[in-house]
Amino acid sequence: AGIDVAPFKAQNMSNNSGVTPDGLEMGRAQIVQAEAARVAPTADMNPVLLKPNTDTGAQVVLQGKVSSTESAKGYFRDTSKWAAAAFESLHRLMEKHELLVIEGAGSCAEMNLYERDFVNFRTAREAGASVILVADIDRGGVFAQVVGTLSVIPPEDRLLVKGVIINRFRGDIELFRDGVEMIEKMAGIPVLGVIPYFRGFTIDAEDAVPLSAKVDPAAGPASGKTGVAVIYFPHISNFTDLSPLEEDPGVDLHYLHYPRSLDGYHMLVLPGSKNVRGDLDWLRSMGWEEEIMKFRRRGGLIMGICGGFQMLGESIADPYGLEGEPGRSSALGLLPVATELEREKYLSNSVGCAVEGGARASGYEIHMGRTAVSGACTPFLHVTGRNGVGVEDTDGVVSVDERVIGTYFHGVFDEPGLRSMLLRRAGGGYASVAAATNRRSELDGKYDMLAEHFSRHLDLDKVFALAGQPVPEVKN
Repeated sequence: AGIDVAPFKAQNMSNNSGVTPDGLEMGRAQIVQAEAARVAPTADMNPVLLKPNTDTGAQVVLQGKVSSTESAKGYFRDTSKWAAAAFESLHRLMEKHELLVIEGAGSCAEMNLYERDFVNFRTAREAGASVILVADIDRGGVFAQVVGTLSVIPPEDRLLVKGVIINRFRGDIELFRDGVEMIEKMAGIPVLGVIPYFRGFTIDAEDAVPLSAKVDPAAGPASGKTGVAVIYFPHISNFTDLSPLEEDPGVDLHYLHYPRSLDGYHMLVLPGSKNVRGDLDWLRSMGWEEEIMKFRRRGGLIMGICGGFQMLGESIADPYGLEGEPGRSSALGLLPVATELEREKYLSNSVGCAVEGGARASGYEIHMGRTAVSGACTPFLHVTGRNGVGVEDTDGVVSVDERVIGTYFHGVFDEPGLRSMLLRRAGGGYASVAAATNRRSELDGKYDMLAEHFSRHLDLDKVFALAGQPVPEVKN
């Protein structure tokens, strides 16, 4: 629409994170939003990122850098520190851009946490923003969602709410016309649009494996496709690494939480983890180690990414207790490497190529582990650049028989040539037209599809008026 716009979310809880062009860490969701807004992502767009590493604790990334590890009780004891940093970032963005689209977090009406919640209405008040409630009708109870929220929040925040959007509607909209009128009458504010459920696009999910993925399916992979199994760790992180495989018509990708025979699969992926030793203990307690070793003996291709790479090695040491109790764990022993977690997190946008074959590689590195080679193997990638600076380095390792690969490159499947090389090595007769396309080059088209869908079903005149912007002629 010709407006200089940027996203903002004061606090995000997710183990899906990425690296900004200036080498800082932020949530993947705000990176996606920045891409859609056609602006470079900055840590100010997500100044507080919580990365859960236990059921009740998380690493706190503050304005792009690790600040501390907090329990839920400790974090909420005094949120003033986090709020101050978030509002500092908010004002920097407001000075740089004409308009911010601010996302809240969770429900804006969690009354037991209301006084400590700086992400929703406190951010709106700080920014002088109009608030739009978005209700997910697919979950049911849409009247209660809207009217209940407005009835429990304080009157001064109730006055900030200027409209409602009903999202993910299925069925005949004509049958819901009276529902729209009832919501407007009960809430006293306009419904700005009813957005039909839309399956015509895919973008990176925020913090949970997308519902379109196959988790613990009853049957194995489809014949005629390359079967890829991904172990679904309790603390899985950066599973967006697997999105290109999920979208590839030549691949049948399954997330597996419960152990099962891997017969019929051609590749096994151990993804990232925010609690590597804890997830390694879980893997063993569930019985996964035996199935992994069977898969290894029959020659399947095993790939570990970041935390998964560390698990494939001989040992993982956490002397400072960065992800749990201090200690050292024996790993799976499938690669001759040993890892030690260090206090300083390594962050980089990286480029390079495969040592074998030269296929281009690009991605980002986020890890606290330093991994040393202790035996016979070869490097996986030749690294030529980090954060825009030329380097001569290597990443990852490949076993002598080339059937086990470890890498720290998140996004390793994004580049079509490298993805094709790995899938062909896995077997299953991989061949896919999609492999000829760089996934990143497809993103603009997907964002445009979503924008066009919303534009058809939103009252854009009212939306732009609420944002204090002249109503443009929107072109998609």
